[in-house]
Amino acid sequence: MLKSSTTWLLVAKRLGIALITLVIVSFAVFFATQLLPGDVAQILLGQAATPEAVAGLREAMGLNEPAILRFLHWLTGLATGDLGISYVNHMEISNLIAGRLANSLKLAGVVAALSTPVALCLGILASMWRGTLLDRTISILTIAVISVPEFMIATLAVLIFAVWLGWLPALSYGVDVDSLGAILRAYALPVITLSFVVSAQMIRMTRAAMIETINTPYVEMALLKGASRTRMVLVHALPNALGPIANAVALSLSYLVGGVIIVETVFNYPGVAKLMVDGVATRDLPLIQSCAMIFCFSYLSLTTLADMIAILSNPRLRR
Repeated sequence: MLKSSTTWLLVAKRLGIALITLVIVSFAVFFATQLLPGDVAQILLGQAATPEAVAGLREAMGLNEPAILRFLHWLTGLATGDLGISYVNHMEISNLIAGRLANSLKLAGVVAALSTPVALCLGILASMWRGTLLDRTISILTIAVISVPEFMIATLAVLIFAVWLGWLPALSYGVDVDSLGAILRAYALPVITLSFVVSAQMIRMTRAAMIETINTPYVEMALLKGASRTRMVLVHALPNALGPIANAVALSLSYLVGGVIIVETVFNYPGVAKLMVDGVATRDLPLIQSCAMIFCFSYLSLTTLADMIAILSNPRLRR
């Protein structure tokens, strides 16, 4: 009973830390957007607007209020699900984001479903046959992919598959998607780009976590008792490496938060990241803040979930 209460206390503590972190991040996001150059009212009215018109619009939009007061109003609305009104489109931001968020989740889900099993298998195989040609090949390829920024991978994918071979469209939604084949073609390049980057990170961290567990005395003892290499890894090492592997998966998938911004922009994919980039171009501050908080919430959710899995799967972390 005591162990169970201690475990749930650790889980509750981790959730509390995540909530506090989210509040701190919201503070940073709000005041960082205030540093963007340009007057929002002047941009909306144009350069020909009179100072009186600009002053009147600023008053109507509440931009003359103290920044801390505007932050508290925004944070209260965020907590109640009210994301505010777009400065440019004059629509509720929740309605603007709803369809785009579904597209981003589809892309992230497809990437996660493809990259996670492949990366875990390659990472475990590399740890099982450490020092062999297979391990060295996997390590060299993963380091090469990690060393190349995602915008370069996206550009190379366009050059190879869209320009040279002509197999896939350069823009994800620049073509009609009225059939299954067209949908697959529209998703292919963004998924390929993100899968390469995410898989490389996951393979490296999975391999490191497995090797650390394989080197423990109880796993080596199982090998000395005659257990096969496969049984040693899958039965003795893998269950005890579940926590670090969960962290590796979560950290790798959280990389989608940053990588998807570049990929959606390069391939003109209609997701939240593309919407955020458009909001930066028009100085639509409420839209930028809402999109940024969605990305921060996604990152914190993944890392918090990985920490809870590590706590629940590893008895040592409960003490």
